Amino acid sequence: MDCNKIKIATVFSGIGAPEQALKKIGLPFEIVFACDNGERTLELDGEKLRAFFQSKGIAQSEWPSAVKKLYSELKTPNFVKQSYFSNYPISEDRWFEDIRFLKGNAFRGGVDLFIGGSPCQSFSIIGKKAGLEDARGTLFYDFARLIKEIQPKAFIYENVPGMLMHDHGNTWRVIKDIFESLGYSIGYSVLNSKDYGIPQDRRRLFAVGLRDSNRFVFPSPKPLNTCMNDYLEERVDAQYYLGEKGFRFVTNPKYKNRARVNREIIQTEKANQQFNWNGDFVFEDEEKIAGRDDVFARAYVGEWSGRRGVIRKLTERECLRLMGFPDDFKIVVPSVQAYRQAGNSMVVNVMESLIRSILGVEEMDKLC
Repeated sequence: MDCNKIKIATVFSGIGAPEQALKKIGLPFEIVFACDNGERTLELDGEKLRAFFQSKGIAQSEWPSAVKKLYSELKTPNFVKQSYFSNYPISEDRWFEDIRFLKGNAFRGGVDLFIGGSPCQSFSIIGKKAGLEDARGTLFYDFARLIKEIQPKAFIYENVPGMLMHDHGNTWRVIKDIFESLGYSIGYSVLNSKDYGIPQDRRRLFAVGLRDSNRFVFPSPKPLNTCMNDYLEERVDAQYYLGEKGFRFVTNPKYKNRARVNREIIQTEKANQQFNWNGDFVFEDEEKIAGRDDVFARAYVGEWSGRRGVIRKLTERECLRLMGFPDDFKIVVPSVQAYRQAGNSMVVNVMESLIRSILGVEEMDKLC
């Protein structure tokens, strides 16, 4: 299929899993806009900020730039933005810090794929039929508002599987009703990364909306042909190896839900992975590190599963690999932030499968 440039827009953009998926598919794309506050918050909530702008006589059309200025004055930099700008072609005027002040009308009719997620929040329902206004005050409201304003050809909404049961199922009922009220055919399913080529037990809820078709089918699972070991670097710096306290912690069965060693399929990557001994770890036999005086000077050599050796945490690059990111993805932020960004991301392989399925719908040929 010969495709023109796909126009993609994202919110809660993170480090760009959908963009990487398009690169992996080999489709040229244009970033219409991206939006992420880098886990930073302003002192005033949305309503108070609006009231503040009004009191200062700042016109609504100037609110996005005013918000961006407030974020720029925060002491903590936007590390997500640093990673995104280092890896994707985007200009400053196409980057937004706060979804609540992103106006979609300027991009109406100019987006093929709109992708994002939002925190799981209860909605206050008034009356028998929930509408978009009932979700006001939640970040989902802004995601849905942007769909209404932008009118993308297709969208993907991602969240944790628990959203289906949140508030006794009421939250998801409202979300689905709102999506459908915006004129989209909705399909939803929980997909696991290990079913799409990545050895990670990571289940996420995905909703796909098509504006002009009801023929979308979620991609079928496929056999997993790799394990964690296939994603490991051959030689890593001594700083990643654990001392005695860490070694004993991650090998203690009492903490098996927090730390696991040499599993073929890793547990879900998280924002706090690899810190305080959370996540997956690698045991290496003593013979493998022979001659590594730097490792022996730092690491504790102990017994695990009848073998003698050392244990290390996963590197930032390995964590990115296990989220589907290629090695040419530039790591430009401090270690803590790199781990957080990997753990907070969507999995590239899952996004690739979803986008391929969207493009495979007959009525969606207009995307190409």
